[in-house]
Amino acid sequence: MYAHFERHVYHRHSHETYSFGVTETGAQAFTCRGEAHTSAAGMVMAFNPEDPHDGHAADALGFTYRMVHIGPELLTGALADATGHRAGLPLFASPVVDDPVLAGALRALHAALLDDGATALRRDELLQATVAAIVRRAATTPAHAPSGPTRSRRVAGQARRLLHDRLTDDLTIDDLARAAGASRYAVYRAFRSEYGLSPSDYQRQLRLRTARDLIATGTPIGAAAAATGFTDQAHLTRWFTRCFGLTPGAYRRATR
Repeated sequence: MYAHFERHVYHRHSHETYSFGVTETGAQAFTCRGEAHTSAAGMVMAFNPEDPHDGHAADALGFTYRMVHIGPELLTGALADATGHRAGLPLFASPVVDDPVLAGALRALHAALLDDGATALRRDELLQATVAAIVRRAATTPAHAPSGPTRSRRVAGQARRLLHDRLTDDLTIDDLARAAGASRYAVYRAFRSEYGLSPSDYQRQLRLRTARDLIATGTPIGAAAAATGFTDQAHLTRWFTRCFGLTPGAYRRATR
């Protein structure tokens, strides 16, 4: 992602990947993990997978930024290289890191990924070097797995499973409550606590990700909207733009 925004406001969303970015000019303000943050020019943004966040320009001048989304499996190996042992996936405690070295590494990686003249080997080398640097300089100790699922986690997980299994169904909170064996209020509270989004926001995001994958593989936008539970193409386009920062048509052209 390489973009300049002045008035665009990202709806609260998350990514299934790690997301690392550099603010080039201006400043981006956002909330993440219940706190407000600002990434000014030269600062690095680091989001863990499924970190809910929003985003908008901090002032009328807007901001320009680069963002790279990297699958968790790539960071697993980098963590082993950086620490000498494989201890699990790294976590980033702060979504904003003021580190000029990391900012430079991310700029170089981003430029190579967009450069048609860069060789595959060069891209791979920069990816490995950048991931290793991010883990070494900014990651915290990986979180230990909990000893066992709490009731709240079980309730949230059962509700989440139903949302995945019945992607296009018009589910109600009562449907989720029956699947989880809990009250409506308990499901909503557990889901927000575990995933940082309401069940309806999570459902919409899941549909958006599925539609994005369909569009990338050549499915017409209208058909992708129908296949993922959106009312029509305009409905998909409106939410796609709010959460991903570009229209489905622009995304389709980029993937081609």
